[in-house]
Amino acid sequence: MSRPDYIPSLDGLRGIAALLVVQAHIGLIFPSTTSHLVTVGSEAVGLFFALSGFLMAHLYGSRPVTRENVLDFLVSRFARIYPVYLVAVLLVAMLSGMPTLNFVQPIAGGMDFVRHVLLLGSRGVFWSIPPEIQFYLLFPILWLCLARPHRYSGLIAGFAIVVAVDGLLELPGPGIMLLSKLPYFLFGALAGGMHSHLERWTPSALMGIFTLLLLAVFFTYRHVLPNFSPEFWGLQSAAAAAAIVALVARQPPIAGHFLAAAPLRFLGTISFSLYLFHVPIMFLVHRSFEALLPEPALIAAALFVALGGAWFLHETIEVPSRRLLVTFWQHHRWRLVSRQAPAERIEQAILDLQETEKRLLGGAASAPAADLREKTGRTVIQDDGDEKLRA
Repeated sequence: MSRPDYIPSLDGLRGIAALLVVQAHIGLIFPSTTSHLVTVGSEAVGLFFALSGFLMAHLYGSRPVTRENVLDFLVSRFARIYPVYLVAVLLVAMLSGMPTLNFVQPIAGGMDFVRHVLLLGSRGVFWSIPPEIQFYLLFPILWLCLARPHRYSGLIAGFAIVVAVDGLLELPGPGIMLLSKLPYFLFGALAGGMHSHLERWTPSALMGIFTLLLLAVFFTYRHVLPNFSPEFWGLQSAAAAAAIVALVARQPPIAGHFLAAAPLRFLGTISFSLYLFHVPIMFLVHRSFEALLPEPALIAAALFVALGGAWFLHETIEVPSRRLLVTFWQHHRWRLVSRQAPAERIEQAILDLQETEKRLLGGAASAPAADLREKTGRTVIQDDGDEKLRA
């Protein structure tokens, strides 16, 4: 965790969001607790979206927008999301196929299973994965805007219009389409793009207290003031989520120390596996031990097993599959990135002729053609090596 772009407090923020999603689903497994719990699952998912937008802009926004970098980005994000997501879909489909279990969030039939495999399903927590993937596909365009804002001002204006229309239409939040979630990603990306420009700002302890207070208000205001904003999804909550992520990323005193604590960072590390698997794990614990344990002990046991199971799945499926796919891509990426379009080959040929002409005019005419080819070959090999090191 010593990467220069790693921000420990954001891991802790992600861990809190994941834990609140789990808490929101306790009533799904244990219906008797519903009247005693205040759930903030929507707020947690909205924060996830803003955090995702922030990290994409923070990690990639300053890099040049080349075909190689864009392909690396897309492969990295696919490897991060899809393999462990597919395992979760398979597990839920298997539990759904056992009528005696009566699983709480079933994938109903073969067509529903195919929709989820193709990232078109919305059962349970799976509804939030398609918008995430759609944002990754959109991000290269946003990447251009971050890298060259003056050149792509028209695109930036287009994004602003989409956000304004989204706010006016008040589209429902949950669902597999990106449009209603786009403000969370975009505001988060804007915060991520601005992060490097705030390096000279050193937040105070008072700002740390304010950050924690803002986080608490974000999660509770709908329940404390239900008439103020009965619906969560909207531009105001997207802006608030992005502001929280931006403040936490500056790691202000008190808030930074709290969110960077080891237990919260651990939850952040396993957050995606915990998000995907907590419902089936808690459901199986409930069905297995409901006759043996009183409900409070059963809830505690289900939470403990969900955390342990998420850690195990993170270590055995999420991380190895991501590493395997990224390594495979790095070993074979040259087959794609080395292919040049016809126009690029023509342009390169012209540049080669111009370089040869300069050498001839500069007195290099006496150099044998073989030496020239040898030097050119060494240059190409060195470039390939540099590309592999950068990958």
